[in-house]
Amino acid sequence: MFKAIGRLFQKVKDGLAKTRQVIGGALRKLIGGGRTIDAAFLQELEDTLLSADIGIAKTDEIIAELKTRFTAGEVAKGEDLLAFLKASLRTELAAEQTELRFQPSGPTVVLIVGVNGAGKTTTLAKLAHHLTGQGKKVLIAAGDTYRAAAIEQLQIWATRAKVDIVKGEQGGDAAAIAFDAVAAAQARGSDVVLIDTAGRLHNKDHLMRELEKIRRVIQKRIPDAPHEVLLVLDATAGQNAVQQAKVFKESMGVTGLVITKLDGTAKGGIAITIKRELGLTVRYIGVGEGMDDLQPFDPDAYIEAIFA
Repeated sequence: MFKAIGRLFQKVKDGLAKTRQVIGGALRKLIGGGRTIDAAFLQELEDTLLSADIGIAKTDEIIAELKTRFTAGEVAKGEDLLAFLKASLRTELAAEQTELRFQPSGPTVVLIVGVNGAGKTTTLAKLAHHLTGQGKKVLIAAGDTYRAAAIEQLQIWATRAKVDIVKGEQGGDAAAIAFDAVAAAQARGSDVVLIDTAGRLHNKDHLMRELEKIRRVIQKRIPDAPHEVLLVLDATAGQNAVQQAKVFKESMGVTGLVITKLDGTAKGGIAITIKRELGLTVRYIGVGEGMDDLQPFDPDAYIEAIFA
C-alpha cells in the first residue's frame, strides 16, 4: 500500500512540475538568505501566488494573515513561510468524495461535459481504464456527434481501454446514442456508463439544450440519472476555466471536476480557486498523456507536490 501511495505522489509531483517551478522556485529565492518579511517580500509573494492562479481572494487572504502573524511575532523570517502556506492552501481543499459514487444496483450513469479542447474524450477513456482496473464493467457512449473525428477517436480509446462502446454517425442525435448506451448497459449488466458530449460553448444555448435533452432521454430508462456530471477543465485556461465552471454548474448541476493538462502549465492553483469560489470538488486530475495518468485527486499529495 505504501508503495502505491508513493507512486501516486510521484505521478502528481511529476505532473505539477511547472506549478512547482513557479511557486517552489520563487519561494526558494524568497526564503533564501533569511530575508525579513517586509513590503517587498510580500509583493513578491503576492505576484508568485497570482502567477500560479491561486486567485485574488485567496492571495489577499494569505497576505493579510501573514501581515497579522508577522506583527504578532509568529513569523519573522521567510523560513517560517512554507508551513504556513501549505496549511493555508490545504484548508481550501477539504477531503471529500473523490471517486465516483456508484449506485447500489444497475449502471451508474456519468455525463462528461466541458468545452472543446479541454480533454473530455481522452479523460473519458482514461477514466474507463481506471474503472476497469477497479473491476468495474464499463460501457462508453460516443455522444459528441458534432466534432469531426470525435467518434473515431473514442473508438480507438475504447479499444485501448478494452471497453464496450455505443456510437452513431457524425451529426447524429446525441441523446439517442445516450439512450441506446444506457439501455445496452442495462442489458449487458454494465456497472458504469460514461457518456461523452459535445463542447461547443461558443453556441452555449444550443449546447445546454442538447445536454438537457440527453438528461431527459436517459431518465426514461433510469429516472435518477445521470448520477454524476463531471466537468472537464483545461488547467492551462486559467481564469477562463473558472468562468466555464460557473456556466456548467448553473446549467447542468455539475457534481465534480476533472482538471487536465496539469503537466503542461504553471496554473496548478486553479483547483484551489474553483473550490473556493464555486464549492466544486476536484475528483480527478490529468498529469500526462498515458492511460494511467488520470489520478484520483488527493489534496495532501497535491499540496506537497506543489511545494516538493
